[in-house]
Amino acid sequence: MKLLILLFSVTLSTCFSQDTITSIAFGSCAHQDKPTPILNLIPTHHPDLFIFLGDNIYADTKRMCYMKKQYKKLGKKAEYKKLKKSTPIIATWDDHDYGMNDVGRHYEKKKESKKIFLKFYHEPKSSERRKHAGIYTSYMYHVDGKTLQILLLDNRTFRDDLLPYDGSLKADSLYKYELDYSPIQSPDSTFLGEVQWKWLETELLKQADVRIIGSSTQFATQYNGYEAWANFPREQERMFKLINSTKANGVFFISGDVHYSELSKRENTGTYPIYDLTSSGLTEEWKFATPNQYRIGNAIMENHFGMINIDWKAPGINVTLEIWDVNNQLRIQQLINMNELK
Repeated sequence: MKLLILLFSVTLSTCFSQDTITSIAFGSCAHQDKPTPILNLIPTHHPDLFIFLGDNIYADTKRMCYMKKQYKKLGKKAEYKKLKKSTPIIATWDDHDYGMNDVGRHYEKKKESKKIFLKFYHEPKSSERRKHAGIYTSYMYHVDGKTLQILLLDNRTFRDDLLPYDGSLKADSLYKYELDYSPIQSPDSTFLGEVQWKWLETELLKQADVRIIGSSTQFATQYNGYEAWANFPREQERMFKLINSTKANGVFFISGDVHYSELSKRENTGTYPIYDLTSSGLTEEWKFATPNQYRIGNAIMENHFGMINIDWKAPGINVTLEIWDVNNQLRIQQLINMNELK
């Protein structure tokens, strides 16, 4: 049986057991009013799980009746039905399915939006996700005596307002485009919020062999003037320190938001190298890739999705990160042995 799911935990972490989980597909930025042929392509790769990383619809509204209609459009798509039938789906949100463009904790309809989100993704009535603010959650999968942990962050519910660009960078710098935001240096600024940080610490202290952190916005990239963890450098540094202090092995990130794909690798972080594979463009595209000194290889501008392939039997466990474009061409591939992430 491909998917034998047994719920046996009533904590914030949802624990699953299944015969095998060796491949995970993921993506973000899927406009409900646009064709989504890539959702037909994903099942042909036979993933054991699909992760929506945010902007799963584009609602941008304070009217919850309108929000519901946009989810309904996605749910009626034949391509989405095919994906849903073939592959279990888990999800987090970003700004356009949370509420409004680039909005954070001051969005006044976040509670109502959360209810719609959880209903659409069939969150169990007993889920702890329904009992706390925000939609952060974790999943534990046990495979051949080893453990995969998936942590889905909420980058919206608790996040402070962004700081508008202050004009401090010169026109002849790396940035040949209009910048939206400047980094926030205030020591009391927050991205995840204290409650979510405490939850994350508890989760990282649990035993796991492979840990995937799903962040709707990019984690390991350099500052680029758009939305990213780099707008909250103190919070970014806090994440590096938390991974180190909890001795959490096997952590890497997957992210979305920017309408293109790239693989980033941060070293000299106080812990092992931190990878971040961005898959953002199930339907959306962007004109250019922003400067990123941590990028490995090239950015992928065509529509695409991400794949994570896990070889549990390899010494140390091998994880292969991939990006496949809408023409079913492999565009990014990076092999990581989990012994590197210790």
